Amino acid sequence: MKILVIQSRMGIGDMVIFLPFIEAISRKFNSPITLLVKESSKADQYLNNNSHIKKIINLKRSKKKKDYHDGFLGFFRLTKELKNYSFDIAFIFNSSLRYNLICRFAGVKQIHQYPLFKKNKQHVIEAPKNLLLNKLNLKIDSKPEIFIDEFTINNAIKKFSIDNNQINILLGIGGSGPTKRVSAKIFIKFMELCLKNYNCKFFLATGQNKEEQKILNEITSSFNEKCISLDKLNISETLPVIKNCKISICNDSSFSHLSAGLGVPTIVLICDTPLLYGNYTPKMFPVIPDNVQNVSHGTNGKDKINPEKIFEQFQSIIK
Repeated sequence: MKILVIQSRMGIGDMVIFLPFIEAISRKFNSPITLLVKESSKADQYLNNNSHIKKIINLKRSKKKKDYHDGFLGFFRLTKELKNYSFDIAFIFNSSLRYNLICRFAGVKQIHQYPLFKKNKQHVIEAPKNLLLNKLNLKIDSKPEIFIDEFTINNAIKKFSIDNNQINILLGIGGSGPTKRVSAKIFIKFMELCLKNYNCKFFLATGQNKEEQKILNEITSSFNEKCISLDKLNISETLPVIKNCKISICNDSSFSHLSAGLGVPTIVLICDTPLLYGNYTPKMFPVIPDNVQNVSHGTNGKDKINPEKIFEQFQSIIK
């Protein structure tokens, strides 16, 4: 059985969220799947050890520029590419007529998809759950797993001199937008509370943009000897370091999803996105802004995250 799964959302977080549904399809048909995903998901950097996925095809589409699979010509380029695989069945995790027609023209025999033209009702978790329940009679729990081999984990211990007698803590201080990035002073206050009570080491995960680097520099200038920066590493290099941490404290970012997927208890600081992005797996423990009942887009609560509440949650997890 040759199975194609199309997951066309952009980010790493969405890709991690969809893993249980993709793996359920593989188990149902007792066959690894081929995954079509956007390059921005960077799936090839953290799914290479997943036995349910045999191949990843990068979907080259962009909102910023016309890419290889965009437009009229891109439609036929992708159709030709997929036709070479002779897929028997396709699962499309969106409501796009474009992907439906591409699969048909590529000769896919069975196509299962969300209801067409209903993009605004595509709940990121409930929609794939309903698709697999209706088409395959599968009930799926949202518990993503990212796999990494022991050799790589042990190699990271040596490379970064990780001492397992300390409490190793990942701080995911980056974020895809300014409203998701908690300020350095909140992380610093949390770190002060930790160091008063525990022997800790902090691994700082962030990107390279100016604002994220500013937060990184503020933190390292306060706790240089207690910090290791991971900003020069790619995702595949960062994963074994995260796996060696006892706990993670992350903004709502790719690092929160990767950390929870690796099985590390992850405190997620939800400032400006729906709560479901910080509590869809038992490995996630959300902290929301003070005096806010319902977090969503536009909440802008990053300055209301209470470091003492982060520390209370931290203590309840590591006890």
